[in-house]
Amino acid sequence: MKKNFIVTVLAGLLIGSSCASAAVYKVDPAHTTVGFNVKHMMISTVSGKFGEFSGTYDLDKGLFKSLSGQIKTASVDTGIAKRDDHLRSADFFDAANFGEITFTMTSATKTKMTGNLTIRGVTKKVVLNIDMGGVVTDPWGNVRSGFVLTGSISRKDFGLNWNKAIEAGGVVVGDEVKLVVEIEGIES
Repeated sequence: MKKNFIVTVLAGLLIGSSCASAAVYKVDPAHTTVGFNVKHMMISTVSGKFGEFSGTYDLDKGLFKSLSGQIKTASVDTGIAKRDDHLRSADFFDAANFGEITFTMTSATKTKMTGNLTIRGVTKKVVLNIDMGGVVTDPWGNVRSGFVLTGSISRKDFGLNWNKAIEAGGVVVGDEVKLVVEIEGIES
């Protein structure tokens, strides 16, 4: 009888702890950065970010079960107003006609996430590296998790084709865009 009781208690604890580790998180915009880097004039790198975005993800024992996010293209910010206006124009994001960039995860391992990225109405499969930060309880009792997604895309794959040749050879804007998305989420 005593043995059955111990087995029942242990089974309950194991089931309870495995259920407790699964959680859905809402992206915390105050502690998240959605950024990118691209070559300029073949000699330097321009960095930018988006100021308006949202997303949710389902995390179970450090593995992603789902993730989806939306970015407002008009919120692009490189620190230079004239450049940001150009990026919002039809030459690049065409924010007036394509107000959002979206990403939906299709699969994930501990170190890689695959998903569908849509920019300017064009959807392509992308693979991102995952650097998992962990899960903690903050001083106010909220459960938070954090991680970084990195990868690169060809901007031309999404119809962002604008460019100009430079005299010394090469082009003004590089094709490869490096993505750096630093996410902190709050369990919902």
